[in-house]
Amino acid sequence: MNSNTEVSIVLDGQKQQVPATSTGFTLFTEKSIVAMKVNGEPRDLAHTVQDGDVVEAITIDSQDGLNILRHSAAHVLAQAVQNINPEAKLGIGPPIKDGFYYDFDVENPFTPEDLKALEKEMERIIRAGQRFVRRVTTDEDAKKELSKEPYKLELIGLKSGSSDVGEASVEVGSGELTIYDNFDAKEGVVVWKDLCRGPHLPNTRMIGNGFALTRVAAAYWRGNEANKQLQRIYGTAWPTKDELKAHQLQLEEAAKRDHRRLGAELDLFSFPEEIGSGLAVFHPRGGIIRKVMEDYSRQRHEESGYEFVYSPHVTKANLFETSGHLEWYAEGMFPPLKLDEELDDEGNVKRQAQDYYLKPMNCPFHCLIFKSQARSYRDLPLRMFEFGTVYRYEKSGVLHGITRARGFTQDDAHLYVARESIEVELTNVLNFVLELLRDYGLTDFYLEL
Repeated sequence: MNSNTEVSIVLDGQKQQVPATSTGFTLFTEKSIVAMKVNGEPRDLAHTVQDGDVVEAITIDSQDGLNILRHSAAHVLAQAVQNINPEAKLGIGPPIKDGFYYDFDVENPFTPEDLKALEKEMERIIRAGQRFVRRVTTDEDAKKELSKEPYKLELIGLKSGSSDVGEASVEVGSGELTIYDNFDAKEGVVVWKDLCRGPHLPNTRMIGNGFALTRVAAAYWRGNEANKQLQRIYGTAWPTKDELKAHQLQLEEAAKRDHRRLGAELDLFSFPEEIGSGLAVFHPRGGIIRKVMEDYSRQRHEESGYEFVYSPHVTKANLFETSGHLEWYAEGMFPPLKLDEELDDEGNVKRQAQDYYLKPMNCPFHCLIFKSQARSYRDLPLRMFEFGTVYRYEKSGVLHGITRARGFTQDDAHLYVARESIEVELTNVLNFVLELLRDYGLTDFYLEL
């Protein structure tokens, strides 16, 4: 091998000698291949391979390929927004399940008519076949180029530090700082650019016509309610128009079965504004269904040797300090209630107020029940069960009917067992959970440990 003209790589599992100037464009000719993995990292097809690289094709219908398609569509959306409204400031635009979104700081909220105009502008950009061109830059140069984009400047600052950037990882992270230019080959100029790690499709034309903008929502910058509220545009993108239509039909069918819609239509439950977001009240019909489900769960637990317990809805802070909840889960808890303060006749504090918290979990209470008296190995296994109502301070953007709420009741159990019986008890409880789910008609599920 002439080391000056060829390099050795592993291409889709096969060792090959290729020209030293080889890129993904020269290694892959199939139109379905939109990017490649180099040593496990997704890269643009324009990337030049090095000696010893392990290279794999990324097809547009793979999960990696769909993410790249959707991220490229998000860039085109942002370009369209700034073409129509040059004063719009850019947030972030990651791919998500079945689609993408992009956050914008704009003076007026987007309307349905705005989405139609943006789709037409996106179509124009897509037809133009602008190339996505990766460019390595420095923090200093990027700050100069993006000086009018305050949110991008913040992300550049985060890259330089050690902060967790969350979904902004599509734009900054460890390693090089890069900008993607949208290059109009016909005009020979860069027409738009964005801070981004990539990779992207080779050009905008490859997005095709399998995309659509779906809805608008408000979203706090970087998910923090202390930050400014931005406008988020959601969209979806698929390799073909037929796949887009199939997805839209699936959404229509799912909407007909949406539990929030059925809850209102069947008079099962509601979320009164007077109570607050994520806090449901069950109507008589919903109460009947819930009682039947609870009665069956209670019966099955009794048959399996569980004993019923009850615990209060609030507790002093020190219980959650001991359990570790306040250290690891404080952001998911409601703010504390200040109680039990005592004042003298002159209004001076005789006794400091204590913090009480609505419980986010039942575990510490069951542990207190267990330790309330001396236990012998003869008492084991001890299986405690409770229909425990808990409260979690979910952010408003993630609330979803009664499947993601701020107050809900768990059929919650804790088992106290001897070490030598752990395997038997664990096997039994897993089988019990799976059987109970099936009894309720739930068969499509999975477990995560």
